[in-house]
Amino acid sequence: MRVSVPTIPQAILSSTSSAKTFTPAAAIERISAFLAPGNVACITGAGVSVDSGIRAYRGDNGRYLNPNYKPIFYQELVDETAKGFAFRQRYWLRSYLGYKSVRDALPNTTHYALAALQYTSVIKKLITQNVDGLHHKSLADVWHPDKIQEQILELHGTLHVSTTLYPYIAILTPLSTLKKVHCNRGHGVERDTFQARISAANPQWKAFAEELEASGRKPRTNPDGDVVLEGVQYDTFKVPECPDCLKEDRRNSILKPDLIFFGESLRREVRERSYADIVACDRLFLIGTTLATYSAFRLLKHAVELNKPVLILNVGPTRADSLEKVEKIELPSGTILREIVRNVLGVDVAEEAKVRKMLRSGVVQPPLDDD
Repeated sequence: MRVSVPTIPQAILSSTSSAKTFTPAAAIERISAFLAPGNVACITGAGVSVDSGIRAYRGDNGRYLNPNYKPIFYQELVDETAKGFAFRQRYWLRSYLGYKSVRDALPNTTHYALAALQYTSVIKKLITQNVDGLHHKSLADVWHPDKIQEQILELHGTLHVSTTLYPYIAILTPLSTLKKVHCNRGHGVERDTFQARISAANPQWKAFAEELEASGRKPRTNPDGDVVLEGVQYDTFKVPECPDCLKEDRRNSILKPDLIFFGESLRREVRERSYADIVACDRLFLIGTTLATYSAFRLLKHAVELNKPVLILNVGPTRADSLEKVEKIELPSGTILREIVRNVLGVDVAEEAKVRKMLRSGVVQPPLDDD
């Protein structure tokens, strides 16, 4: 399955929301009752990471926050011609400037509330469309990295390991053995090392990035770790070549992070595991997602076909709004999810030391409206 440019049908965007109106108290009770039986699969989207300072693609009306948003397609990124090199210049410059903000982001209260539900086995499997690694960070103090990988599926790849160019890299390979950037011949490098290579090759852009950081004038960062740049000429940006290819007497600038780009297929292992997670659960909870990307929407459709209860917590339209068997509540997750966890777990479990710490952790640092 190839990942296409996310869309929400115009009829849904133009229609009045069909979601029932809930007060926060009523929403807490309803979602608590939904989650209480356990064996829940959870799908999360960009809305979950907004309180960590990572802006979502879409606003409350379901439309792109940046109307000029133009994604780079997989075939453009790996094109061996001069045109492809120009696309790589554009991608890697924007990613270079945005990577640090995503890398250094901290889990918010929603991440930690979901982590508490995972730790206590209410949520058995979590499938995220996000590439920021914040779900992993929220469990880092209580689970080994291999267990986190087993319980969390990153549907669209990640900024903190690399497996997409070469499917022989097993999906459950320990995090410590994986690289974050690969060339198209399989050579890998840690992303921070690659970031340093970009700095060395582009001292003017390194100075620009440092000036932005010092002044606090950070450009708008997208959920996939790149930034919005206006009026920039990319042709002076140098994409570092793969040093391992140079040792083999090849010049190669075709390097790619472990993200699923538009027009690229999901790996078979990821697709099959996502379906298996839906089949194994008794109910599906979706949070902070418009489901505009079909790779996530198809999982909801599969749950509906299997007659599993489905509940969405999201502000604004979603691609599933026209489906009769899908329940939806429109409230920000950060305002209610901690209390939902306390309701579901009960006082004794919620006061267990590790769970209590989770329910007291998390930043609330949403991007400013004028970022």
